[in-house]
Amino acid sequence: MAYPDSDVFVRLERFYDALPRPYARVENVGGLVLFIREGEGWPYYARPRIGAPTPSAADITAVRRRQRELGVPEAFEWVHETSPNLLAVARSAGLEVLLAPLLVLDPAALVPDLPVPGATVSLLDPSSPAYASDLAASRAVAQLGFAYPPAATPLEEVAIASESAQPFEPALLVEPAGPAERDAATEVLSGALVEGFRTRAEAGSYLTAVVTSPGEGVLASGVLMRVDDVAEIAGVATLPSARGRGYASQLTATLARRALTDRVSLIFLSAGDDDVARLYTRVGFRRIGTACIAEPAAASL
Repeated sequence: MAYPDSDVFVRLERFYDALPRPYARVENVGGLVLFIREGEGWPYYARPRIGAPTPSAADITAVRRRQRELGVPEAFEWVHETSPNLLAVARSAGLEVLLAPLLVLDPAALVPDLPVPGATVSLLDPSSPAYASDLAASRAVAQLGFAYPPAATPLEEVAIASESAQPFEPALLVEPAGPAERDAATEVLSGALVEGFRTRAEAGSYLTAVVTSPGEGVLASGVLMRVDDVAEIAGVATLPSARGRGYASQLTATLARRALTDRVSLIFLSAGDDDVARLYTRVGFRRIGTACIAEPAAASL
């Protein structure tokens, strides 16, 4: 199943624009659209408006001012191939930009479902009585995984964060964070937040996958976010103490296979760097471009 890259980028822009709209209010600022989260959940970002000219440095400055007024992160995202001139503009406006490999799934190359030693890969069942507690544990795994990525930088933490994980202040650990730290980080989620995720899971628009060990609980997690026939895999994280066991790869493959079963025809993800991207190519993804993820450079704060 192949697509002309130009068609892929058009479909990706529609996905990026549509995904936050049911859960955010929208403000247009020049060539940018700012998505402002309504209710609980990870804050959104600003990105280029579909059909608008390349945003100017003044547009970026105006959005940053508005984000500060709202008390939300000064975050921007776009696809380089779709908005090739924005990179230089963003840097001139004081943003530091992570160039994250953008990959799409080649369904014919997707690895088979394989057992993971001593653990099980599964999708959280929204009808299960344990859904709320399992969801909370998966979010704690993501918090720790994002707070302690190998050789992480602050910008890389922004890049891999998603609405599946809430901010987490890392502390110095002598040993890699494990089940005890996960349990300590696990919060009781509000009923409204759980019901929101449950409704989306039942509709197939937001699915959470976990790797669970009988003796250690949830060790890895990730999500699939779907709009029509396009889906993004995001927030894939492994508890630091459980890294090196192949959990992330098999969890990603499980989410991709579920999307194909649900007749999703374009499945994509963004990797934190080239090394991570190479791991995803072994699952069945191929690189098509670059996702730009920006925040203020330290000198502009």
